[in-house]
Amino acid sequence: MLQHLAVENYALIERLDMTLSPHLNIITGETGAGKSILMGALGLVLGERADVATLKESGKGCVVEATFNISEYHLEEFFEANDLEYDNETIIRRVITPAGKSRAYVNDLPVSLTTLRELATRLIDIHSQHSSLMLADEGFRMAIVDAMADNGLLRAEYGTRYGSLVAAERSYAALSAKLEAVRKDREYVEFQYNQLSALHLRAGELEELEQEQRLLDNVERITEALGEGGQALDEEEQGVLARLKRIEGSFARIKDVYAPAEDIAERVRGALVELKDISALLAEGRERVDGNPERAAAVVDRIDAIYTLMRKHSVQSVEELLAIEEDYRSRLEIIVGGDEELVRLSEEVATQRQMCAECAARLSESRQKAAEQLSVQTEAMLARLGMEQSRFVCDIAPLADFAPSGADSVSFRFSSTPKFQPQPIEKVASGGEISRVMLCLKALVADKTQMPTLVFDEIDTGISGRVADVTGEIIAELSAGRQVINITHLPQVASKGDTHFRVFKSEGTTQIKHLSAEERVGEIAAMLSGSNITEAARQQAIALIGK
Repeated sequence: MLQHLAVENYALIERLDMTLSPHLNIITGETGAGKSILMGALGLVLGERADVATLKESGKGCVVEATFNISEYHLEEFFEANDLEYDNETIIRRVITPAGKSRAYVNDLPVSLTTLRELATRLIDIHSQHSSLMLADEGFRMAIVDAMADNGLLRAEYGTRYGSLVAAERSYAALSAKLEAVRKDREYVEFQYNQLSALHLRAGELEELEQEQRLLDNVERITEALGEGGQALDEEEQGVLARLKRIEGSFARIKDVYAPAEDIAERVRGALVELKDISALLAEGRERVDGNPERAAAVVDRIDAIYTLMRKHSVQSVEELLAIEEDYRSRLEIIVGGDEELVRLSEEVATQRQMCAECAARLSESRQKAAEQLSVQTEAMLARLGMEQSRFVCDIAPLADFAPSGADSVSFRFSSTPKFQPQPIEKVASGGEISRVMLCLKALVADKTQMPTLVFDEIDTGISGRVADVTGEIIAELSAGRQVINITHLPQVASKGDTHFRVFKSEGTTQIKHLSAEERVGEIAAMLSGSNITEAARQQAIALIGK
């Protein structure tokens, strides 16, 4: 519910404040006083685009601030999803700078216009005499029918089914396209994979082979070095080990008479242990180093084969070749196993389509019943509004395939006289007729759509007398369960209000006044008789208010 609206420096408004009632708020005023400007200001906090030309004083910014009580709107999830701070009393503020830049805030946190508009749809529904575009919108017509049918849960179920169907169809189409593309290159893929897999490559292999090749290419030098080293260590009389053994014995014998001898002997023994290990290592090396020409040739052939494939595939390592091999293997698996998966996905699509069809059929049945009720009840309410001969027909027609909203299309047909067959309402109805039809539709579904605040902007244009009185009654009935803001020029409608505001001009600026009970009588009397208010007009105004 809109509790308070404050406007500063917008168009002809210098400063304006309104505190609204939770039921029927009436706004009246002479033509040109600024009622449309007020609606424009409200539009700003609902996310409409702004223009620097709307600034009253070009050197100052424009601020429009609206306070809403949203305690019963269940908007906590929306606020959380949009990283906004939830408050039962939420403030929306729109600022237009002198440079023309626009900023929007919800509870002092900046938001995009997209987020603001999405929030606005949950707060206010504005209807004006120019609503033919809404009637031409398939989504609006469908929303009216589904509201009439209480299809909220069924629509949600269908949405889930439709989403699953779309996902299954996309998976099937993607795999089908992938299989078709891969099948064209099957021989090529098989050849490349077989050539790579035949080598049985492994990571790090090339480095090992190149190291082995360097060893085999230098086997004589290595053998010579190993032999010389072994001989120098192991020669029976002159070898290093034999000499060190003698040195160790010499110092061991004099340790009793020469104190450092024991330490020297111990250190020589340590050197002997290390050199014996080296001697064993050299001996092992002499046994392992093999100058086998066949192995050398095999290593060279293996290295050449690897480098040939690396050049072919423009890579720098065996690991990259293994990745290419894996890619070809995966592509072959898709070919081999893809057909089975495609059959499975086809069955999944068929299952989801059947479930979607069952849900859509229930939706269609529900909509057909609601369409009949909507047609009858709209015609009955139009008759109350002085359009006794008008016909209104809501048609539900099947679609060729499923759509996000179901398997139906909705059309509204209308004729103002029995002489003509009903035609699409957006093509044949006048502005006044469309206004009355829209009022009927909103009245019929208001309790089912949970729309918190309804705004009617001069939808009663072109009517008078008894019809005007009935229009006021219908609007008053709507306000029993929700907040309604109604801009009107009809005294019969204005008299039904709980709270009455008068818009007027003073010294070139638009101002608004909350009327007292006495001032309200005077305003309605002026609407009845003009600026020269007669006592008869005052009495008639009192009678209208007392109804």
